[in-house]
Amino acid sequence: MNLLPKVYIIGAGPGDPELITVKGMRILQSADVVLFTDSLVREEMLTMTGVHAVVHRTSGMSLEQMVGIMAQSVREGKSVARVHTGDPSVFGAILEQMVLLKTEGVAYEIIPGVSAVFASAALLGAELTVPDLTQTVILTRAEGRTAVPEREHLRSLAEHHCTIALYLSATRAKTVVDDFLAAGWSQETPVAVVQKATWPDQKIVRTTLQGLVRALGDAHISNHAMILAGWALDPELANRSDLRSRLYDETFTHRYRKGVAADD
Repeated sequence: MNLLPKVYIIGAGPGDPELITVKGMRILQSADVVLFTDSLVREEMLTMTGVHAVVHRTSGMSLEQMVGIMAQSVREGKSVARVHTGDPSVFGAILEQMVLLKTEGVAYEIIPGVSAVFASAALLGAELTVPDLTQTVILTRAEGRTAVPEREHLRSLAEHHCTIALYLSATRAKTVVDDFLAAGWSQETPVAVVQKATWPDQKIVRTTLQGLVRALGDAHISNHAMILAGWALDPELANRSDLRSRLYDETFTHRYRKGVAADD
């Protein structure tokens, strides 16, 4: 693959090396320089880099150090792969990198990846948008050391009573539960937690809103976890036949299928 001398910000997926996109893999194989988030991305991902590539592990670097390496490499006519976990556009901290790269006059391109929220849903066998139950998914996090905008406090978002996916929130579980309950959620609302989705040591916990704090403690989960809450996470949905999309209903017409008249 012939790469331009610029920075390719690649989403490596949640953990399983095979969940990187084909395009992301091809860039890794061809890039001259690779900046690898070694604290979050599986080590096996490095087997995709070319033998000619110079690899920099970035867990101990500051923003300025990383951008300095990327900018200098591009000025030397080299292609750079900046490897992020999941999808870089969701809690990826890429804006600050792009701001500095633009200041340096360095071109960049974002290559999307599989976010942990979708890997977690797949592991749970869950559809996050279920007809007549919930058609909205909110991706957010609980407020911690980093504040959230005033209108985006979890209690306010929870008032929508839709499926909510919480990143970076396992250590704030008590606050999460309190906010959901204050928004009128039932204590029996299904909750699922997936730690290190698609890694060899992944953990999956199913519980309820009321049991979340204890479940996390019992499983020794405090980081690298996705919390999914809402009735779309009810494992009993797989035993129901009344929550069906209209998409495949024989009476639902579209450009590829003529409808069959329903009985009166």
